[in-house]
Amino acid sequence: MRTGYRPRTLVRELVMIAAAVAFLFPVYALVTLAFKDPEQIANKPLSLPDPPSVSNFSEAWESASLGSALLNSTLITVSSVLILIVLGSLAAYFLARTASRLSYSLYILFLVGIILPFQLGMIPLYQLVNDLGLLGTYQGMILFYTGIQLPFTVFLYTGFIRSLPADYTNAALIDGASHLQAFGYVIFPLLRPITGTVLILNAVQIWNDFFTPLLYLGGSGRETVPVRVFAFVNEYTSNYGLVAAGLVLAALPILIVFLLLQRYVIRGFSSGLKG
Repeated sequence: MRTGYRPRTLVRELVMIAAAVAFLFPVYALVTLAFKDPEQIANKPLSLPDPPSVSNFSEAWESASLGSALLNSTLITVSSVLILIVLGSLAAYFLARTASRLSYSLYILFLVGIILPFQLGMIPLYQLVNDLGLLGTYQGMILFYTGIQLPFTVFLYTGFIRSLPADYTNAALIDGASHLQAFGYVIFPLLRPITGTVLILNAVQIWNDFFTPLLYLGGSGRETVPVRVFAFVNEYTSNYGLVAAGLVLAALPILIVFLLLQRYVIRGFSSGLKG
């Protein structure tokens, strides 16, 4: 053994390797099934595709109408995330830069919103959306996700803004800028790391949500990707290749976004939460 390499280190490395294998095995099984025909799945379900086939993807795309589902998910996710960034950053700026009982009480209220599960208000929320005439609409889903995810968004932004020196804001105010101008031209450009964190965490949560779109959009023709894949699984339960291909197509867009923005997640947490 090399110098300083102790049995404890070996145990830790083995545990990490075992955790990585446990995490990657379902991904491996899903991807390999997506590229196999029914005969290969029946005879060699866990082997590599030989030869690989892409027919499952084209058939899954057409059978489950994933094209329209992807457009629905994209519209809802992008709109919700943009509204969350605007409202969350503005609210956090007020909470972080105002020392009053009101700001402190509002911050505690947002923290309570993080702790309480939305399932507690599932029936009243559904009734409210129905009374507003937004059931089965994009607007209803965007409004729902904005309200549910806003407390967490405000929490992230507030911690980051508190870590920024107040001199930036004071200098802009002394030069004659309003608080809104100081925020837009000085503070918000400095929020790029935490904005990336807010974007990717909220996008993943909204894109992968299954229960809410099933409840609010079921039967409307505006179902998101998880709901369409669920219906697809029920219809083609015997053909696991189509099921796997549908899941891969559903996960691919948000996976690409996550890979592009993953560095902001760590930077946003490390620089913001310490404040």
